[in-house]
Amino acid sequence: MKKYNLITPEGTKDFLFEECLVRRKVENRLHGIFRSKGYSELITPSLEFFDVFQTESTHYPPERLYKLTDSKGRLLVMRPDSTTPIARVVATRLRDAALPLRLYYNQTVYRFEPALKGRSDEIMQMGIELLGTSSYMADVEMVTTAIDVLAACSDGSFSLELGDAGVFKELMRELNATPEERENIRYLIETKNYPALNDVLDTMGDSKIAAALKKLPALFGGEEVFDKASQLYSSQRIDEILTDLKKLYQDISKVIGTGRLTVDLGMVNNADYYTGVIIKGYLEGYGEEVLSGGRYNKLLADFGYDIPATGFAVNVDAVSNIVRQNGEIPVPSADAVIYAEQGYEMKAVSVAEQLRKKGMVVEYGFFDQLELVREYARERNIGKIVIVDEEVTEVE
Repeated sequence: MKKYNLITPEGTKDFLFEECLVRRKVENRLHGIFRSKGYSELITPSLEFFDVFQTESTHYPPERLYKLTDSKGRLLVMRPDSTTPIARVVATRLRDAALPLRLYYNQTVYRFEPALKGRSDEIMQMGIELLGTSSYMADVEMVTTAIDVLAACSDGSFSLELGDAGVFKELMRELNATPEERENIRYLIETKNYPALNDVLDTMGDSKIAAALKKLPALFGGEEVFDKASQLYSSQRIDEILTDLKKLYQDISKVIGTGRLTVDLGMVNNADYYTGVIIKGYLEGYGEEVLSGGRYNKLLADFGYDIPATGFAVNVDAVSNIVRQNGEIPVPSADAVIYAEQGYEMKAVSVAEQLRKKGMVVEYGFFDQLELVREYARERNIGKIVIVDEEVTEVE
Protein backbone atom coordinates (compact mmCIF):
# COMPACT_ATOMS: atom_id res chain seq x y z
CA MET A 1 0.00 0.00 0.00
CA LYS A 2 1.32 3.44 -0.93
CA LYS A 3 1.78 5.65 2.14
CA TYR A 4 3.65 8.69 0.84
CA ASN A 5 2.34 9.31 -2.68
CA LEU A 6 0.13 12.27 -1.68
CA ILE A 7 2.58 14.32 0.43
CA THR A 8 5.99 15.94 0.07
CA PRO A 9 9.05 14.87 2.12
CA GLU A 10 9.67 16.61 5.43
CA GLY A 11 11.35 19.96 4.98
CA THR A 12 9.93 20.51 1.48
CA LYS A 13 6.76 22.05 0.05
CA ASP A 14 4.87 22.75 -3.15
CA PHE A 15 4.85 26.35 -4.37
CA LEU A 16 1.59 27.48 -5.92
CA PHE A 17 0.59 30.37 -8.21
CA GLU A 18 1.13 33.55 -6.18
CA GLU A 19 4.10 31.99 -4.35
CA CYS A 20 5.78 31.26 -7.70
CA LEU A 21 5.02 34.74 -8.98
CA VAL A 22 6.47 36.45 -5.91
CA ARG A 23 9.57 34.27 -5.94
CA ARG A 24 10.19 35.12 -9.59
CA LYS A 25 9.74 38.84 -8.87
CA VAL A 26 12.27 38.66 -6.03
CA GLU A 27 14.72 36.74 -8.21
CA ASN A 28 14.36 39.33 -10.98
CA ARG A 29 15.07 42.15 -8.54
CA LEU A 30 18.25 40.45 -7.34
CA HIS A 31 19.32 39.53 -10.88
CA GLY A 32 19.06 43.23 -11.75
CA ILE A 33 21.16 44.32 -8.76
CA PHE A 34 23.88 41.74 -9.35
CA ARG A 35 24.14 42.33 -13.10
CA SER A 36 24.29 46.12 -12.56
CA LYS A 37 27.44 45.59 -10.49
CA GLY A 38 29.20 43.46 -13.09
CA TYR A 39 28.47 39.96 -11.77
CA SER A 40 28.09 37.03 -14.20
CA GLU A 41 25.79 34.07 -13.54
CA LEU A 42 27.17 30.60 -12.86
CA ILE A 43 25.28 27.34 -12.23
CA THR A 44 26.75 24.31 -10.46
CA PRO A 45 25.30 20.76 -10.33
CA SER A 46 22.78 19.87 -7.66
CA LEU A 47 24.85 16.71 -7.14
CA GLU A 48 28.43 16.96 -5.89
CA PHE A 49 30.91 14.42 -4.59
CA PHE A 50 30.88 14.08 -0.80
CA ASP A 51 34.59 14.99 -0.72
CA VAL A 52 33.87 18.54 -1.99
CA PHE A 53 32.36 19.36 1.40
CA GLN A 54 34.97 17.61 3.55
CA THR A 55 37.97 19.89 2.99
CA GLU A 56 40.07 21.52 5.70
CA SER A 57 38.03 24.73 5.53
CA THR A 58 34.63 23.16 4.82
CA HIS A 59 33.50 20.25 6.91
CA TYR A 60 29.75 19.73 6.81
CA PRO A 61 28.49 17.24 9.41
CA PRO A 62 27.56 14.11 7.41
CA GLU A 63 24.26 13.83 9.26
CA ARG A 64 23.11 17.14 7.71
CA LEU A 65 23.79 16.06 4.13
CA TYR A 66 21.42 14.37 1.71
CA LYS A 67 23.53 11.44 0.45
CA LEU A 68 23.26 9.00 -2.45
CA THR A 69 25.61 7.00 -4.68
CA ASP A 70 26.35 7.05 -8.40
CA SER A 71 26.55 4.07 -10.76
CA LYS A 72 30.12 3.38 -9.59
CA GLY A 73 29.19 3.35 -5.92
CA ARG A 74 30.83 6.70 -5.20
CA LEU A 75 29.29 8.82 -2.45
CA LEU A 76 27.43 11.91 -3.66
CA VAL A 77 25.52 14.64 -1.82
CA MET A 78 22.83 17.11 -2.74
CA ARG A 79 24.54 20.51 -2.74
CA PRO A 80 24.24 21.94 0.85
CA ASP A 81 25.65 25.34 -0.12
CA SER A 82 26.79 27.14 -3.27
CA THR A 83 30.02 28.82 -2.19
CA THR A 84 32.05 25.63 -1.92
CA PRO A 85 31.09 24.29 -5.39
CA ILE A 86 31.84 27.72 -6.89
CA ALA A 87 35.27 27.58 -5.23
CA ARG A 88 35.77 24.18 -6.93
CA VAL A 89 34.76 25.62 -10.32
CA VAL A 90 37.02 28.68 -10.01
CA ALA A 91 40.00 26.57 -8.90
CA THR A 92 39.59 24.22 -11.86
CA ARG A 93 37.79 25.68 -14.87
CA LEU A 94 38.35 29.41 -14.20
CA ARG A 95 41.91 29.25 -12.96
CA ASP A 96 43.22 31.31 -15.89
CA ALA A 97 40.46 33.95 -15.74
CA ALA A 98 41.46 37.54 -15.00
CA LEU A 99 41.00 38.58 -11.37
CA PRO A 100 38.94 39.69 -9.64
CA LEU A 101 36.06 37.45 -10.65
CA ARG A 102 32.48 38.54 -9.97
CA LEU A 103 30.04 35.62 -10.02
CA TYR A 104 26.43 35.18 -8.94
CA TYR A 105 24.11 32.20 -8.66
CA ASN A 106 20.44 31.34 -8.35
CA GLN A 107 19.98 27.74 -7.25
CA THR A 108 18.62 25.42 -4.60
CA VAL A 109 20.57 24.02 -1.65
CA TYR A 110 19.62 20.95 0.37
CA ARG A 111 20.48 20.12 3.97
CA PHE A 112 18.78 18.45 6.91
CA GLU A 113 17.49 21.01 9.39
CA PRO A 114 16.38 20.26 12.96
CA ALA A 115 12.77 19.07 12.84
CA LEU A 116 11.52 21.46 15.52
CA LYS A 117 13.15 24.55 14.00
CA GLY A 118 10.52 24.89 11.27
CA ARG A 119 13.17 25.45 8.61
CA SER A 120 13.10 24.03 5.10
CA ASP A 121 15.55 21.38 3.94
CA GLU A 122 15.21 22.72 0.40
CA ILE A 123 16.11 26.42 0.08
CA MET A 124 16.29 28.62 -2.99
CA GLN A 125 19.33 30.86 -2.68
CA MET A 126 20.75 33.72 -4.70
CA GLY A 127 24.13 35.15 -3.93
CA ILE A 128 27.37 36.66 -5.13
CA GLU A 129 31.04 35.74 -4.87
CA LEU A 130 33.86 38.24 -5.37
CA LEU A 131 37.09 36.29 -5.86
CA GLY A 132 40.71 37.30 -6.19
CA THR A 133 40.92 40.39 -3.99
CA SER A 134 41.32 41.04 -0.27
CA SER A 135 41.02 44.83 -0.54
CA TYR A 136 38.99 46.90 1.87
CA MET A 137 36.96 48.19 -1.07
CA ALA A 138 35.87 44.61 -1.83
CA ASP A 139 34.42 44.33 1.68
CA VAL A 140 32.69 47.68 1.17
CA GLU A 141 31.22 46.46 -2.13
CA MET A 142 29.92 43.32 -0.46
CA VAL A 143 28.26 45.17 2.43
CA THR A 144 26.74 47.92 0.27
CA THR A 145 25.42 45.32 -2.17
CA ALA A 146 23.81 43.53 0.76
CA ILE A 147 22.16 46.83 1.72
CA ASP A 148 20.88 47.23 -1.85
CA VAL A 149 19.34 43.74 -1.68
CA LEU A 150 17.65 44.37 1.66
CA ALA A 151 16.34 47.74 0.51
CA ALA A 152 14.97 46.27 -2.73
CA CYS A 153 13.06 43.60 -0.82
CA SER A 154 11.56 45.79 1.91
CA ASP A 155 9.98 49.13 2.64
CA GLY A 156 13.15 50.16 4.46
CA SER A 157 12.48 48.00 7.53
CA PHE A 158 15.73 46.08 7.50
CA SER A 159 18.83 45.79 9.65
CA LEU A 160 22.41 44.69 9.13
CA GLU A 161 24.93 43.07 11.46
CA LEU A 162 28.70 43.18 11.06
CA GLY A 163 31.19 40.88 12.71
CA ASP A 164 34.57 39.31 12.08
CA ALA A 165 35.36 35.61 12.29
CA GLY A 166 38.97 36.50 12.97
CA VAL A 167 38.30 37.45 16.62
CA PHE A 168 36.96 34.00 17.49
CA LYS A 169 39.60 32.22 15.41
CA GLU A 170 42.46 34.12 17.07
CA LEU A 171 41.14 33.38 20.56
CA MET A 172 40.63 29.70 19.74
CA ARG A 173 44.11 29.48 18.22
CA GLU A 174 45.57 30.42 21.59
CA LEU A 175 43.22 28.15 23.55
CA ASN A 176 44.27 24.55 24.09
CA ALA A 177 41.12 22.86 22.77
CA THR A 178 40.37 19.75 20.73
CA PRO A 179 38.48 20.11 17.41
CA GLU A 180 35.36 18.75 19.13
CA GLU A 181 35.67 21.24 22.00
CA ARG A 182 36.31 24.03 19.51
CA GLU A 183 33.12 23.23 17.57
CA ASN A 184 31.11 22.97 20.78
CA ILE A 185 32.38 26.37 21.95
CA ARG A 186 31.59 27.87 18.54
CA TYR A 187 28.05 26.52 18.67
CA LEU A 188 27.44 27.79 22.21
CA ILE A 189 28.70 31.26 21.26
CA GLU A 190 26.56 31.30 18.12
CA THR A 191 23.43 30.34 20.07
CA LYS A 192 24.40 32.65 22.97
CA ASN A 193 24.02 29.81 25.47
CA TYR A 194 25.84 31.52 28.33
CA PRO A 195 25.43 28.87 31.08
CA ALA A 196 26.66 25.98 28.94
CA LEU A 197 29.48 28.10 27.50
CA ASN A 198 30.68 29.04 30.99
CA ASP A 199 30.59 25.38 32.09
CA VAL A 200 32.74 24.29 29.15
CA LEU A 201 35.27 27.11 29.50
CA ASP A 202 35.55 26.62 33.27
CA THR A 203 37.15 23.23 32.57
CA MET A 204 39.89 24.91 30.54
CA GLY A 205 41.45 26.93 33.29
CA ASP A 206 41.08 30.47 34.53
CA SER A 207 42.79 32.23 31.63
CA LYS A 208 42.22 35.60 29.98
CA ILE A 209 41.38 33.78 26.77
CA ALA A 210 38.65 31.70 28.41
CA ALA A 211 37.31 34.85 30.11
CA ALA A 212 37.21 36.67 26.77
CA LEU A 213 35.38 33.78 25.09
CA LYS A 214 32.78 33.82 27.88
CA LYS A 215 32.07 37.49 27.14
CA LEU A 216 32.14 37.17 23.34
CA PRO A 217 28.39 36.44 22.87
CA ALA A 218 27.54 39.64 24.79
CA LEU A 219 29.70 41.85 22.60
CA PHE A 220 26.99 43.21 20.35
CA GLY A 221 25.46 46.65 19.92
CA GLY A 222 26.78 49.94 18.60
CA GLU A 223 30.24 51.47 18.38
CA GLU A 224 30.77 51.04 22.11
CA VAL A 225 31.36 47.32 21.48
CA PHE A 226 34.85 48.05 20.15
CA ASP A 227 35.96 49.68 23.41
CA LYS A 228 34.55 46.81 25.45
CA ALA A 229 36.32 44.27 23.26
CA SER A 230 39.67 46.03 23.43
CA GLN A 231 39.48 46.05 27.24
CA LEU A 232 38.61 42.37 27.35
CA TYR A 233 41.58 40.96 25.47
CA SER A 234 44.37 42.50 23.44
CA SER A 235 46.89 41.11 20.98
CA GLN A 236 48.45 42.61 17.89
CA ARG A 237 46.26 40.62 15.51
CA ILE A 238 43.00 41.10 17.41
CA ASP A 239 43.68 44.83 17.74
CA GLU A 240 44.17 45.02 13.96
CA ILE A 241 40.91 43.13 13.35
CA LEU A 242 38.95 45.43 15.65
CA THR A 243 40.46 48.55 14.08
CA ASP A 244 39.53 47.41 10.56
CA LEU A 245 36.02 46.36 11.59
CA LYS A 246 35.46 49.67 13.39
CA LYS A 247 36.41 51.57 10.23
CA LEU A 248 33.95 49.46 8.19
CA TYR A 249 31.22 50.05 10.78
CA GLN A 250 31.78 53.81 10.70
CA ASP A 251 31.84 53.94 6.90
CA ILE A 252 28.68 51.84 6.51
CA SER A 253 26.88 53.88 9.18
CA LYS A 254 27.27 56.86 6.83
CA VAL A 255 25.19 54.93 4.29
CA ILE A 256 22.31 53.61 6.45
CA GLY A 257 22.83 55.31 9.81
CA THR A 258 23.43 53.57 13.12
CA GLY A 259 19.79 52.74 13.80
CA ARG A 260 19.80 49.81 11.39
CA LEU A 261 23.43 48.78 11.90
CA THR A 262 24.91 46.72 14.72
CA VAL A 263 28.20 44.99 15.38
CA ASP A 264 28.22 41.47 16.86
CA LEU A 265 31.58 39.92 17.77
CA GLY A 266 29.76 36.77 18.85
CA MET A 267 28.64 36.16 15.27
CA VAL A 268 30.46 32.92 14.43
CA ASN A 269 28.83 31.14 11.48
CA ASN A 270 28.65 27.37 11.33
CA ALA A 271 30.44 27.52 7.97
CA ASP A 272 34.00 27.33 9.24
CA TYR A 273 35.54 28.71 6.05
CA TYR A 274 34.93 32.35 7.04
CA THR A 275 38.17 34.14 7.91
CA GLY A 276 37.26 37.83 8.21
CA VAL A 277 34.28 40.18 7.96
CA ILE A 278 30.89 38.48 8.44
CA ILE A 279 27.57 40.07 7.51
CA LYS A 280 23.97 39.17 8.30
CA GLY A 281 20.86 40.92 7.03
CA TYR A 282 17.36 40.92 8.53
CA LEU A 283 13.93 41.96 7.29
CA GLU A 284 11.04 42.92 9.54
CA GLY A 285 8.61 40.02 9.84
CA TYR A 286 11.19 37.22 9.80
CA GLY A 287 12.95 36.09 12.97
CA GLU A 288 16.19 34.89 11.39
CA GLU A 289 18.64 36.35 8.92
CA VAL A 290 17.60 36.37 5.28
CA LEU A 291 21.10 37.23 4.10
CA SER A 292 24.45 35.99 5.37
CA GLY A 293 28.03 35.73 4.21
CA GLY A 294 31.49 37.12 4.61
CA ARG A 295 35.15 36.79 3.74
CA TYR A 296 36.68 33.35 3.15
CA ASN A 297 40.33 33.73 2.19
CA LYS A 298 41.41 30.08 2.66
CA LEU A 299 38.64 28.06 1.02
CA LEU A 300 39.97 28.08 -2.54
CA ALA A 301 43.39 26.96 -1.32
CA ASP A 302 41.72 23.64 -0.37
CA PHE A 303 41.13 23.15 -4.11
CA GLY A 304 44.68 24.13 -5.05
CA TYR A 305 44.11 27.80 -5.93
CA ASP A 306 45.15 30.15 -3.14
CA ILE A 307 43.21 33.37 -3.72
CA PRO A 308 41.08 35.46 -1.31
CA ALA A 309 37.31 35.78 -1.70
CA THR A 310 34.15 37.17 -0.16
CA GLY A 311 30.43 36.77 -0.79
CA PHE A 312 26.94 36.35 0.61
CA ALA A 313 23.78 34.31 0.04
CA VAL A 314 20.13 35.40 0.17
CA ASN A 315 17.34 33.08 1.30
CA VAL A 316 14.95 33.79 -1.59
CA ASP A 317 12.12 31.76 -0.05
CA ALA A 318 12.23 33.75 3.21
CA VAL A 319 12.36 37.07 1.35
CA SER A 320 9.47 35.98 -0.89
CA ASN A 321 7.32 35.15 2.13
CA ILE A 322 7.89 38.62 3.57
CA VAL A 323 7.18 40.34 0.24
CA ARG A 324 3.97 38.32 -0.13
CA GLN A 325 2.84 39.12 3.42
CA ASN A 326 3.39 42.82 2.73
CA GLY A 327 1.09 42.56 -0.29
CA GLU A 328 3.61 44.19 -2.60
CA ILE A 329 2.75 41.96 -5.56
CA PRO A 330 -0.93 41.54 -6.53
CA VAL A 331 -2.34 38.24 -7.72
CA PRO A 332 -2.39 38.43 -11.55
CA SER A 333 -5.45 37.92 -13.70
CA ALA A 334 -5.96 37.76 -17.45
CA ASP A 335 -6.83 40.94 -19.33
CA ALA A 336 -9.41 39.21 -21.50
CA VAL A 337 -11.19 35.90 -22.08
CA ILE A 338 -12.31 34.87 -25.58
CA TYR A 339 -15.63 33.19 -26.30
CA ALA A 340 -15.74 31.54 -29.73
CA GLU A 341 -19.04 30.62 -31.34
CA GLN A 342 -19.10 27.16 -32.90
CA GLY A 343 -17.21 27.16 -36.21
CA TYR A 344 -15.14 30.25 -35.32
CA GLU A 345 -12.51 28.56 -33.13
CA MET A 346 -9.54 29.24 -35.46
CA LYS A 347 -10.62 32.82 -35.93
CA ALA A 348 -10.57 33.09 -32.12
CA VAL A 349 -6.97 31.82 -32.14
CA SER A 350 -6.00 34.57 -34.59
CA VAL A 351 -7.78 37.25 -32.52
CA ALA A 352 -6.08 36.04 -29.35
CA GLU A 353 -2.64 36.22 -30.95
CA GLN A 354 -3.25 39.76 -32.14
CA LEU A 355 -4.21 40.82 -28.61
CA ARG A 356 -1.18 39.05 -27.09
CA LYS A 357 1.13 40.91 -29.47
CA LYS A 358 -0.23 44.08 -27.87
CA GLY A 359 0.94 42.82 -24.49
CA MET A 360 -2.39 41.54 -23.21
CA VAL A 361 -2.86 38.31 -21.24
CA VAL A 362 -5.62 36.40 -23.03
CA GLU A 363 -7.40 33.16 -22.14
CA TYR A 364 -9.90 31.04 -24.06
CA GLY A 365 -13.28 30.44 -22.49
CA PHE A 366 -13.89 26.67 -22.63
CA PHE A 367 -17.69 26.87 -22.36
CA ASP A 368 -20.44 26.47 -24.94
CA GLN A 369 -22.59 29.20 -23.39
CA LEU A 370 -21.73 32.88 -23.17
CA GLU A 371 -23.30 33.21 -19.73
CA LEU A 372 -20.92 30.58 -18.35
CA VAL A 373 -17.99 32.53 -19.79
CA ARG A 374 -19.33 35.69 -18.08
CA GLU A 375 -19.49 33.83 -14.76
CA TYR A 376 -15.95 32.53 -15.24
CA ALA A 377 -14.69 36.07 -15.95
CA ARG A 378 -16.35 37.42 -12.80
CA GLU A 379 -14.82 34.67 -10.64
CA ARG A 380 -11.32 35.30 -12.08
CA ASN A 381 -11.62 39.09 -12.03
CA ILE A 382 -11.17 39.30 -15.82
CA GLY A 383 -12.48 42.64 -17.03
CA LYS A 384 -13.04 41.96 -20.75
CA ILE A 385 -14.82 39.30 -22.80
CA VAL A 386 -14.12 39.08 -26.54
CA ILE A 387 -16.91 37.39 -28.52
CA VAL A 388 -15.79 35.92 -31.84
CA ASP A 389 -18.27 35.00 -34.58
CA GLU A 390 -18.84 36.86 -37.85
CA GLU A 391 -17.72 39.94 -35.95
CA VAL A 392 -15.30 40.48 -33.08
CA THR A 393 -17.09 42.13 -30.17
CA GLU A 394 -15.47 43.28 -26.95
CA VAL A 395 -17.65 43.34 -23.81
CA GLU A 396 -16.41 44.94 -20.58
